[in-house]
Amino acid sequence: MSGVHADIGRKRQREIYVAGVGGHRPAVPVAQAELEKAAQAAMSPEAWAYVAGGAGRESTMDANRAALDKWRIVPRVLRDVEQRDLSIELFGQRLPSPLLLSPIGVLEMVHREADLAVAKAAAALGVPYIFSNQASVPMETCAAAMGGSPRWFQLYWSRSNELVASLVKRAEACGCSAIVLTLDTTMLGWRPRDLDLGSLPFMAGQGIAQYTSDPVFLREVGASLDDARGPDARARAASSAAPTEDIKPPLNLQTIATALAQKANYPGGLMKNLASGDARAAVQRFMTTYSRPSLQWDDLKFLRQHTKLPVLLKGVLHPADAKKAAELGMNGLIVSNHGGRQIDGEIASLDALPAVAEAVNGKMPVLFDSGVRGGADVFKALALGATAVCLGRPYVYGLAVAGQRGVEEVIGNVLAEFDLTLGLAGCTRAAGVGRDTLAKP
Repeated sequence: MSGVHADIGRKRQREIYVAGVGGHRPAVPVAQAELEKAAQAAMSPEAWAYVAGGAGRESTMDANRAALDKWRIVPRVLRDVEQRDLSIELFGQRLPSPLLLSPIGVLEMVHREADLAVAKAAAALGVPYIFSNQASVPMETCAAAMGGSPRWFQLYWSRSNELVASLVKRAEACGCSAIVLTLDTTMLGWRPRDLDLGSLPFMAGQGIAQYTSDPVFLREVGASLDDARGPDARARAASSAAPTEDIKPPLNLQTIATALAQKANYPGGLMKNLASGDARAAVQRFMTTYSRPSLQWDDLKFLRQHTKLPVLLKGVLHPADAKKAAELGMNGLIVSNHGGRQIDGEIASLDALPAVAEAVNGKMPVLFDSGVRGGADVFKALALGATAVCLGRPYVYGLAVAGQRGVEEVIGNVLAEFDLTLGLAGCTRAAGVGRDTLAKP
């Protein structure tokens, strides 16, 4: 799939229209609004709230879309666009298109095959998949299903540096070619949709498969169990650097159901873990260690010491931070506001992109996510300085509606629209799209 693309936009159109002659429709709706409706109907209220929701009044989500919509494409005509090259080069690797899949956690809420279905879909289309640190399937299982297809690993910096080093080592061992350090979620944002339902999937042991498959994390769980059983447990808890859980849930049927879910989601399943306290201890350990609000620039030295892979910082929106990252030898940036899930009233990712790209002045690739819904959005982000673009919620909606096939169709639709937009705008190379293709807002 490298080099000049074989007209994938028109091929995708023909595929759909020929199938339509026989009365067949796409597995997932092509129109974004209809895709969202179908996904909501396929998900539980808790899953929909977690995936579709944003911070506060969700004004940042609205701003992401408004920023993309305000830029208008200005096509040039009478140019030979018969052959179009969608490929880009990133960290010495030629990729078939400028599209990657953003890391999205807790996909078991959406579909039973979760991350594994996404991994297979990404591999089928040659699109790099950024494994989520909050995955429902261990990275090794997804990597095995992808063969030689490119994948990266998203890292949330834990309170345990030993765990951080272990996760990075595992990512290297299973063939990940970059580490994406997420900096905008050192604490969970204020998310009313989840709060109104009292729903946090991690409490039920969902989305922690990278942890429960990690030897360091399991050892730390074992140590916490030993401490809890020891005679000095209370004193140790009081002196611990990590926060302790001092709020107890009410004892009722729902609490029991959550406890059973923890056991069912822990490796081995419900029956094996029925009499064990490991599942509950794992959830408690995760809740006290999963993120570190005290993270600082100097801590990046530790990460650099533990991996030779390219390191990208995700969540950079200020040009001064971009310059600092370049000075410290980071390898790339992802301009992202976490899809509007962290701060209400935050700057739109696309509004931040040009200044960040200008600040690094070509010293490192600048990727973009947040608000991307179609191929025209990909085009606009490239025109404003992005090297590549990450797709998020839409592929999850495809997963909810039709599993692996749904993910493949969503990715295929985005690539097809991008290919057609590229040609119709008078461009032949994804890597050559510039700001002169857009009208200023």
